[in-house]
This record gives sequence, C-alpha cells and structure tokens, in this order.
Amino acid sequence: MKLFDVYSLYDIEPVKGIGCHVYDADGNEYLDLYGGHAVISIGHAHPHYVKAVSDQVAKLGFYSNSVQNSLQQQLADRLGKASGYDDYELFLCNSGAEANENAMKLASFQTGRPKILAFDKAFHGRTSGAVAATDNPKIQAPFNSTPNVEFSPLNDIEAVEKKLATGEFAAVIVEGIQGVAGIRMVDDDFLKRLREVTKQYGTLLILDEIQSGYGRTGKFFAHQYAGIRPDIITCAKGIANGFPMGAILISPEIEAKKGMLGTTFGGNHLACAAAIAVLDVFKEENLVENAAEIGSYLLQSLKEIAKTHPAIKDVRGRGLMIGVEIEGSAPEFRKRLLFDEKIFTGGAGEHTVRLLPALCITKEHADQFLNAFVKLL
Repeated sequence: MKLFDVYSLYDIEPVKGIGCHVYDADGNEYLDLYGGHAVISIGHAHPHYVKAVSDQVAKLGFYSNSVQNSLQQQLADRLGKASGYDDYELFLCNSGAEANENAMKLASFQTGRPKILAFDKAFHGRTSGAVAATDNPKIQAPFNSTPNVEFSPLNDIEAVEKKLATGEFAAVIVEGIQGVAGIRMVDDDFLKRLREVTKQYGTLLILDEIQSGYGRTGKFFAHQYAGIRPDIITCAKGIANGFPMGAILISPEIEAKKGMLGTTFGGNHLACAAAIAVLDVFKEENLVENAAEIGSYLLQSLKEIAKTHPAIKDVRGRGLMIGVEIEGSAPEFRKRLLFDEKIFTGGAGEHTVRLLPALCITKEHADQFLNAFVKLL
C-alpha cells in the first residue's frame, strides 16, 4: 500500500530532536523555527516531558471517558491558572479542527441559532464544519458547502454589525492572528468592538487560538492584548508539545447538558500527562515571557533589515508568530534556508515566510536565522 499523495515533501527525514534542533539520519543538524507547524512549544525531547509521558504510559495509557480521570481535572486547574480563565470550564478533544467544530456546535446549542460568521482568509480546520468556516474553496468539497456559514471582511466592524443585526448568527469565530493567511493581524480595537457587538446581538464570540495561543505571542492567548474575554476559546497545537490534543475553554454562562459533546480519545491519560508537563515547563522556564522577549527581538531586527533590503515587503506578527513577506517565491526562499543554511521555516502563500519556533528559542538561535536570512537576501 502506498501513501495517499496529499503533501509536497522535502527530501529530509528528521529522526531526532533536541530543544530547537532536529537531526536527520546522517547526523545533520537543523535549526527548527517551524516547530512542526507551531506544535512544539517547549522544545523537542524535553527531559521533563519525556519522563512524564514515559511514566504515564508505563502505568495506564488509555481508558475511556466513562470513568473518572483525575489528570483531566489537574490539567483544568493548571490551565485555568496559567491562562487567567480559571472560572471557565474545559472540554478536551483531539485536534484544533475538532475543537472548532465542537465550539460552533456548542454556540448553536446555546443560542438556538443556525449560522456562524467567519472572516475572509480564515482557516479553522479541515473537518466538515471547520472547513465550511474556512475561506478557501480549494479545500472545501461540495459536501462542505452550507448556507449556515457566512464571511465578513476582517477588521470591518460595520460589516459584522450588519450581519449580526439579522439575529441569525449563533457565533462569530475569529483567529487571534490569522496564521495560514500569512500572519494577518486582527486589530485590538476591532476585537474590542467585536466583543461589544456580539454581546449586543446575543451572539457568542469564539476565539480560535489554535495557532496564536498557548504563549506563542508573549501572552497566553493573543486576544488578551485587546483585554477581552470571549465566550469560547479553542486551543490545540502547542498544548501537548506534539501529542495530539485539542481543548475548548467555555464561559460559565454556557450551559452544559449531558450528551451535548463527546469524544473517545479526547482527554486520555497520555494526552493529559503530556499537557500537564508542558505547563510545568512553561512555569519553570518562563517560556511565555521568553516568547515575548525573543519575539520582540526578532520582529524589531527584521524590521530594521527591511529598511535596507527592498526584497522584504512587510514584517508582521507578535511574539514568536512572525510573517516576513518577501518579493519573489517564498517556497523557493524557504528551500534555500533549509538546504543551504539548515534552517526549517514555515510558509503562507507565495510570498510569506512564517516563523513558529518553540518558545524556548534563544537570542543565539534568532541571530543564526537573521544572519542566514540576510545572506540569502
């Protein structure tokens, strides 16, 4: 049996990782500034993480959600304190798409309304409801087409208010920063007004923090820069440092009913052990603060370089979620970074290089990238 051919693959296979580096079978070292698509939050093979997962699998790897699992409550307590949302409730699942899917369903249950409002260039996942709320016809099958999802221009509050005034919308879903769209920033003032108008029209506000959350921007969630509190927050990516996991933080105003949501694998023992270990390392190593510090250094350095290099068209981002828009082909530029300079980066479209490193990145790692970047420019 061969693999279904859906990915364009580099001719490199990482077989080992340590911190912000990965290694191939020949022992070549690569600086990883992509983190497996923002998933590696505390670094590869962190000793505390390895021990926590190993210890748990030696005891009990899995049992269903039909019995008590105290690790789930431990994670809920720790996540509530770390994020500032200790009065919210937690539902655990397996991925970001599943988190968004359940968040939208929960909003529809709560309000009794059928529609979701999303934004142009949004990406919320590839499962049925999540891809319907994703503004990319290339990944939507005819099956995913639904009149219950509409789109509005990002950062245009008047357009949003016009939609919500119909009274049909259960929720507005918005990313903390649009990642797949090329690190497209959501204005703080827009988020503040969005919170106001959703309350005005009885519509729930869902913040998709799957890529922008979990410390990546220098705050636990990107929307916290705007000082708002959404009704529902979705997480995944860095929550368990590579172990598949998603989560939904749910406002206490939303009523839980038995059987409303469910999952087989969500919140399993291994996933919870991994996620608790991530929060341990966040606290011990001040990784959210490090994301703010090194992210600011990278952003300012790139903006300075852009002043003298016309090939850089724009630098966008917060913390360690950075997009550099360049003239010419970003995929080709990223290939040169990988094969000539041994640096993994991400992409977004034809012109944006995306940086999503582990939150343990150092200034030395940042300088290595900056020197290589200037050299290739």
